[in-house]
Amino acid sequence: MSTLPPNPDRVPTRQALLRRRRGWFFGLTTERFAKLLFQGNATISVIVLALITFTIFRDAVGFIPQNRENLRVYRQAGLEFVDLLRGQVKDHATLGRYLSDLRTAQFEALTKQRGLDLAAANAQLEPFDAFVDRFANSVSDHETILGNMTDLVSSLKERAKVASDMREAKQHLLDAIGQVPHERALMLKREADAITIEVIDFQAETQPLLAMLPEVIEANTRLAASLKELAAATPRLAEPALQAKLEKFPGFVGRYLQQMTETAQRMQQWDQTKPVAWIESFNAFVFGRNWITASFWQDWYGIIPLFTGSLLIAALALALAIPLGVAAAVYVNQVATSLEQRLIKPYIEFIAAIPSVVLGFFGIAVLGETLRRVSQVPWLDWVPGFPMLERLNSATAACLLALMAIPTIFSLAEDALNNVPRSFKEASLALGATRLQTILRIVVPAALSGIMAAVLLGFGRVIGETMVVLLCAGNRIEIPDLTAGLGAIFQPVHTMTGIIAQEMGEVVRGSIHYRALFMVGVVLFSISLLVNWLAQKIVRRYRISIG
Repeated sequence: MSTLPPNPDRVPTRQALLRRRRGWFFGLTTERFAKLLFQGNATISVIVLALITFTIFRDAVGFIPQNRENLRVYRQAGLEFVDLLRGQVKDHATLGRYLSDLRTAQFEALTKQRGLDLAAANAQLEPFDAFVDRFANSVSDHETILGNMTDLVSSLKERAKVASDMREAKQHLLDAIGQVPHERALMLKREADAITIEVIDFQAETQPLLAMLPEVIEANTRLAASLKELAAATPRLAEPALQAKLEKFPGFVGRYLQQMTETAQRMQQWDQTKPVAWIESFNAFVFGRNWITASFWQDWYGIIPLFTGSLLIAALALALAIPLGVAAAVYVNQVATSLEQRLIKPYIEFIAAIPSVVLGFFGIAVLGETLRRVSQVPWLDWVPGFPMLERLNSATAACLLALMAIPTIFSLAEDALNNVPRSFKEASLALGATRLQTILRIVVPAALSGIMAAVLLGFGRVIGETMVVLLCAGNRIEIPDLTAGLGAIFQPVHTMTGIIAQEMGEVVRGSIHYRALFMVGVVLFSISLLVNWLAQKIVRRYRISIG
């Protein structure tokens, strides 16, 4: 056993313990605190992202079964059957509008180009007007049948909706029974038992609807004979260009008659009992071309018109923002003097501080009206889409979004150019290249990955903007008419962000409309994640290549 005296340094006294604690708190704690702080921020970011993802997907996932039930009632109540005939009548109306447009163009040519007065022009167009009237009246039998069918299935669907609401109310009372005192539970039980839910036999209720099919077939026969007679006796128009368009009309009639035969076959083969698959409910949202809510007939939740509106505005905004933002970054980084840099950079970056709602007000009060007045200048009639019919459209919103995206693209592109090794530029100049050649062939290609990342983040900026598109895009839920060519950019559209902001405050929580908006949010969330992932991947590759 050791007889050495104890080492006083090995025996922690009270003062030593206090010194160690103070040293740990004031010495190591600084680094440890910074490490914990940054780790905590990252953890909080991950937790917030997880909560956002969970919240969005939790409310969105219920849309598929609700929309499936919506489509099931649509089929069983006979609305799907009636819409087959409705589509045929709408196609006939489309041909009628084609003739009306030709009549309007011919009337303007007679009055403006040939100088005829209104009476003389109308007198010359009387044969064509009689032809248009005969064509419009040829579908009257179908319109009568369609009206009778609509009244029948509308009442049936309303009864089904009432039964569904009563079923939900009864289930709500039954669910609440186990959560209240005994006396209250007995009262709720009596209220639930007092609710009478109508049991609807859809097959029996739709028999009068199916009994109208022979009438439709007979009306089709009369319509086909009438249209063939009209196609063979098409009148002539004075203007050669309009006459050339009118000569296409018999071909349109032939395709319409073929579609009418196909529609009749689909009506004969229509199966009311065919189940609605889960994928059919999903496809109705992803590939649906209609977003119709609060309709007496049928609600549709198709994202295509909203997606195309968002994509059109984003493409137009980037077409304006990319050249301006990248060119400004190249000039400031490679050409501008230090005084110009101190002047230009703050002003461009200050644009990002302007609230989007202020830009929206500017678009409504100034930009949209200015563009509309410019489009009405006579010598600009050659521009597609001019004169603009509405001041709030895709182009108005895109101009403002481009202004908002320029600071993002400029700042990131300028950083990418600034990170290009100086030796690249010096070597190029030493070999005799001009400054412009060095910028275009050496500096910009070397920073291309960083510039691409800036463009992607700019795209994420414009695709997620809400207030500007809500105020300035026109909010018309339609797919842009691409047959108008470049004129489509002057058409009003609606966007995914705009529809959420506009309708979320008006819907009932838990309803199919409520969950459809969350499905739109899932699409936006996925696009944002994809864009940011691509941008980060490009930036990482850019850093590796520079290193």
